Parts: sequence; structure tokens; C-alpha cells
Amino acid sequence: MRLLDVVDSLVDLVIPDDPGELLAMTKDLITLRNAGEHQLAVCAAMIDQSGMARKSGSTTAKLLQANGAAPGAAYRWIRVGSGLAGLDRTAGYSRDGFLSSEHVDAVVKGVAHIVDRSDEAVTGEQWVEFERKLLSHAISGAPPSEIGAVARGLGNQVANDTGGLPPAEDRSLNSLDYVVNPEGRCVGRFDVDVVIGEKLFSALDLWSRARPEPDGSDDARTPTKRRADALHQLLDCGGGGQDLVSAPRTEVMVTVPADHPEAATLRWMEPITEATAAGLACDSTITSITLDGQEVPIDLSPPKRLFTGLVRKAIIIRDTCCVKCGGSVTWSDCHHITHFADGGATTLENGCLLCRTCHRAVHHTDWDVIMGSDGHPWLIPPADIDPQRRPLPAYNRRTLTLAA
Repeated sequence: MRLLDVVDSLVDLVIPDDPGELLAMTKDLITLRNAGEHQLAVCAAMIDQSGMARKSGSTTAKLLQANGAAPGAAYRWIRVGSGLAGLDRTAGYSRDGFLSSEHVDAVVKGVAHIVDRSDEAVTGEQWVEFERKLLSHAISGAPPSEIGAVARGLGNQVANDTGGLPPAEDRSLNSLDYVVNPEGRCVGRFDVDVVIGEKLFSALDLWSRARPEPDGSDDARTPTKRRADALHQLLDCGGGGQDLVSAPRTEVMVTVPADHPEAATLRWMEPITEATAAGLACDSTITSITLDGQEVPIDLSPPKRLFTGLVRKAIIIRDTCCVKCGGSVTWSDCHHITHFADGGATTLENGCLLCRTCHRAVHHTDWDVIMGSDGHPWLIPPADIDPQRRPLPAYNRRTLTLAA
């Protein structure tokens, strides 16, 4: 029988109305799916071992994706196919379709984790025992995440028994995972050792401390929001120091088509609004790259660093803090009052300090900044805050009465 005959049978499948028959058919389809994924894992391992992907300058995962596999499934098949060696009982349950590939993957990864935690060579009997303990959870219906938790517990026990490092100090356990979700946001989790954790706490503590609002009230941001803002600042500073003069050090590539500025994109996170692109351009290195119709660069301008050296120092001396809310200078970007994209010059007269929150407000809402005749920035609030849109002086020149 050809495998595609199975596909034809599934296409012609009639879903029954009877609840009992429907549930039985669903169970059979799950078993079929599980058995199919096992054979895919076997194929993936054989493809990987043959080196056919490497010979063509690719990888096994990319080759599988080119033939219709999702990235996560491709990596799982490769991991399961190669990891089942020596796990005979798990392989049998997988082959028969009794366990899902996700459960099998959890057992494979779990056993490998336990073995890695041991500071001594693991015997064949120990391999079988580790497999048995994890497999019993899988057979009982435990979700893959629970199997992983059991494996971590066993790994800690093995490390303790063999003289290995405690989990808090074991760098082999470190992990950092992140993805871009359908809404275009970056979501992730990390699990790091005690040293990295201490460095993270120390670095974020400086930037996530509560700061008063412009009217003197308590910081309105939640602790999680403060930590997110602190991460932003930490990434910009490239370390966590309090250098008041240098511009952000972390490079972010923004592509802005000259004829369609609203189609700006980031390298990793992809589409952004024109306002966000303009905000990023305020305190950045600007390089103009001209592409031909085939997306090949044909002209490259020298990079232009914005607001560095004496100009940045002069702006800091004049403004002393965010001109809108009074946020610390260490939190602030140099903002082009007349946007750089609109021909605004990189000069003292065209720059001001704005913290990240206020910088975003100026680019995304109706707040405006103008340079007054006194040589200081003034803010124009939106009409919903002040229908007459009366100018407010920069924060360092504003009385508490005016600020309120």
C-alpha cells in the first residue's frame, strides 16, 4: 500500500454523528498521527546521519521545512529520532502510536538532562531506570511539562549523589528562549545560574527603581513595567553603567523605504509604524543604502552619528533631565525637535532630552516640542489636556504650580 493511499482514505473519511463513534475515531486518528510522527523522526534521523543536507549546503531542519514541516516539528523529529537510541521501551510506545511525539520528546530530553547532570559515567542500568521513571509519568497521562519537571528533579538528585554542581551553580542548565508572537511582540523566558541572576538583578536594580512623577507623586508604573523599562535602558547602554554623555551602544537595524516611509521594518521584529521609526532615528547612526530593483545595494553613504560629543554634553547641561517629566538624564534620549527625516539639524538648538516614555509620547501622540526664544525647549500639550494648547516650560524650568 502506498502511503498516499492513507491520505486518500483520510480525505474520504466520514465523521460520525454518534458521540461514542466520534470519540473512537478521534482516538484512532491520534494514534495514527503519533505513529506517523515516529516514522518521521526515524526518517529525520536517517537524513541527518546521511549528511545529504550538509552536502547541499543546508541543514536537516531546513530540508524538512522545505518539504512542508513546521520549524518546531522539524527540530523535534531530529531530536527524537537520534535520542531514541538506547531507549527501547520509549521507542516501542512511540512506534505503536501510544505516545505523542511531544511526550516522547519530553522523555528523550529528560533522560539526556539527567545524564548530563551526573558527574560520573552513567551505566546502562541507570539509563534504563531513568527512562522507566520518566516513561511511567508519560504513560500515566502527565503532560510533557510535568515530565520535564520530574527530569529536572532527578537531575538535581543525581548531581548531588555524584558530587556534581548544585542546580543554582550549574551553567549547563542555562537557557533563554524567545519568540515573536502573532501580535508582533517578543515573548520569552529564561532560566539562568546564580551568577548570571545576580548580575541581572544588579544591572536592573539601578534602572528599575521607582522615580516620582512630575507632580511629586509616587511612580505610577508597576514593578513589571519598571523592569521592562530597565531592560530597555540596559540594552541601550550595553552594560548598565551611568555614562551621561555617550549615545546608546546597542545596534538596531531599521529599514525605511525612501518612497514608503510607512513600511519601515526591523530586522528581527519586522513591521513598525513610521512614528516608531522616527523615534529610533532620533539618537542613532544613520546610513543611507540605495538598493536596485533586485534588492542589491548600489550606493552607501558614510554613517552619521547623531548627538554625540560636545552637542550631547551641551544638551545635558541645558536640560539636566527629561524636559517633559523630569526623568533622569541617564534614562533620556536626545530628540530632534524638527525630525531628522524632515531635515532637522543635529544641533543644540534642535535637540532636547526626553525619557523613553515621553519620547514615545511625542512621536505617537499630539504632544509637541518647540524651541523657545529663551533658548530652552517648551512643550505643547494635546488639546484633550489643554484645549488652548498653552506652552509649558521644560521640566527643569517649571514650577510645581505650572507642572500641576
